[in-house]
Formats: sequence, structure tokens, C-alpha cells
Amino acid sequence: MKILVAVKRVLDYNIKARVKADGSGVDLANQKLSMNPFDEIACEEAVRLREAGVATEVIAVSCGVAGCHETLRSAMAIGADRGVLVETDAVLEPLAVAKLMQHVALKEGVQVAIFGKQAIDDDAGQTGQMFGALMGWSQATFASSVKIEGDAATISREIDGGLETLRMKLPVVITTDLRLNEPRFITLPNIMKAKKKPLEVIKASELGLDVEPRTAVLRVEEPAGRKAGIKVADVTELVKRLKEEAKVI
Repeated sequence: MKILVAVKRVLDYNIKARVKADGSGVDLANQKLSMNPFDEIACEEAVRLREAGVATEVIAVSCGVAGCHETLRSAMAIGADRGVLVETDAVLEPLAVAKLMQHVALKEGVQVAIFGKQAIDDDAGQTGQMFGALMGWSQATFASSVKIEGDAATISREIDGGLETLRMKLPVVITTDLRLNEPRFITLPNIMKAKKKPLEVIKASELGLDVEPRTAVLRVEEPAGRKAGIKVADVTELVKRLKEEAKVI
């Protein structure tokens, strides 16, 4: 069984995002870009499934510019067997990514696809669900536990009221929550091994898919500054301060 893992190249979570001077978007020039943290969790889970003998191969797939090579190498250093880059300079929305992932999934004949529940740059949280709809697969979002036996998957997912356990037949698409696992530390020997693993490049323009954006960004602005907090001696003073701030007599 093959597992597809979607990985996205985003601004590193340790870096403070800065808006371009013209307000057209986030400035990524000379900034550290790395794998989306939720996608690291997805990659780790796929590798664990392969190590447990559930899967035979883990394929990391990314969509975007040539710089995504580095992100795919990181996925292969975690343990993915090979990488596929659907290369394009176009701005990709979740639906476009889902279409490109669908092409790779059908080409590779995968039975399980694992996505991070969201990317930390746009926070859309839509790609995995759209991919599942395009493929006509069962889907389990925000997974905190994954178990696959034979042709069925048992998945626990986090909901507002606690945990929901689902059992579904393969093929299936899973999106990972933060508490699913803790990704392993990438060691230097594994980084060197990853450089020797195969990485296929597919030109998105040659696939004949409509990946044009459905929306346009009008302007991006920095959030308004926040006032400094204050300390209060007790609850009585806290209530008094809150009433004063709310102008309650």
C-alpha cells in the first residue's frame, strides 16, 4: 500500500511575518522557509505506518516553486521514500492544490493520503477535504489517532465535545491534528540519505488543469498594536478596572 503525504513550504514558524511595503502580501524575500508544522506531523505518521508494516511506500508531494525541493528533501529525511514536486510559479489556492494532488494520487495508485489539517500561512484548512471530495474517498479530519488494519482504518478525531472514533474502509484521506504525534528530529545522516532519494518534477502547466485563483488579495496590513497589560492586586481591583474600561458606572 502506498501513502501520499502532502507537504507545503511556508515561512518558518519562528520568523515574524512582515508585510511588503506596498501591502500586496507577506514579504518572503531573504526569509527562512520550511515545512509546514502540521505537514511534518503528517509525514511522521506516514513513516510510522510504513515502519509498522502497514504501508510499503511513502511518497511526499509538494506543489509550488523550485524551492520546494528543499521541503521535499526534509520530508525524505524524516523517512519518506521519494518525492514528487508539481512545479509552478502560480499562486495556488486550496482547490488548485487538491486538483494537482489528485493527479499525483491517481498516477501513483495510492490508497491513503495524509495532509496537515491546515497551513500556518493561510490557515485555510481546506485542501485535504477538497482532495477527498475530488477523489470520492472517505475522510477523517483533525485526527489524533490513526490505526490501519487490512482494508479498514480506525481514526480518532478531536471535536468540540471530546473525541469521535470513526471506522472506514480504504481508500481514505486523513488530516492531522497537533496531538497525533511528535515528529522525529532530523539527523545529519538522514539528511545525507535524503539527497540520494529520487525526486520527480512534474510541470503543472503540462497537466491541463485549471489552477487559476478564484479570489484576489486586495491588501495585507499589519495587525493593530496591542496595549500593554497591567497587574492588579486582587479580584476587587480587577472588576473595578474592567468596569472603568467598559465605562460602566
